[in-house]
Amino acid sequence: MASLGPRIDELIEAFRCLPGVGPKSAQRMAFHLLERQRDGGKRLSNALNDALTNVHHCQQCRILSELELCNRCSDANRRHDQLCIVEMPSDVLAIEQATHYKGQFFVLSGHLSPLDGIGPEALGIPQLITLFDKNTIQELILATNPTVEGEATAHYISQLAHSRNIHVTRLAHGIPLGGELEFVDSGTLSHAFSGRESI
Repeated sequence: MASLGPRIDELIEAFRCLPGVGPKSAQRMAFHLLERQRDGGKRLSNALNDALTNVHHCQQCRILSELELCNRCSDANRRHDQLCIVEMPSDVLAIEQATHYKGQFFVLSGHLSPLDGIGPEALGIPQLITLFDKNTIQELILATNPTVEGEATAHYISQLAHSRNIHVTRLAHGIPLGGELEFVDSGTLSHAFSGRESI
């Protein structure tokens, strides 16, 4: 791509740090801000700078928070005997919007992936073990994604919990509501069939 000047080139390249944004999308966003949304661009810049400066991880659950202890961890009305393990902060919001869960969360910010250099320390596992050893957790809910890496991460954490006599449950995986069996992929159908429950 021909250069448009160092500042424009840098702006386009900066947009490419976002997931799913390639060269053309980055170029479109940069041109849109410069040609039509300069005020919006300034607002975006200020909000981004403020968030990057003031938003960190909660010291207990590792979700993004402006406070050392997020509002979920400091809420005395939430259950402290249930802990739900998720991969990303967005998973916390998804669970809260779809369920009535009022326990605690722990955000891994990823999954085990030795090939990518992501081990237990990167996921905050030592911090999670400290929570286990406080002996307040009665149920550990594993809500990692149903991928190979997510399943391996769930298995690793479940072994840590079982060794401390913590009851472990896993989110059910299977056929979506309204789905028809003939259109469900074989892996999902196999998982749902092997995980069938009594009614």
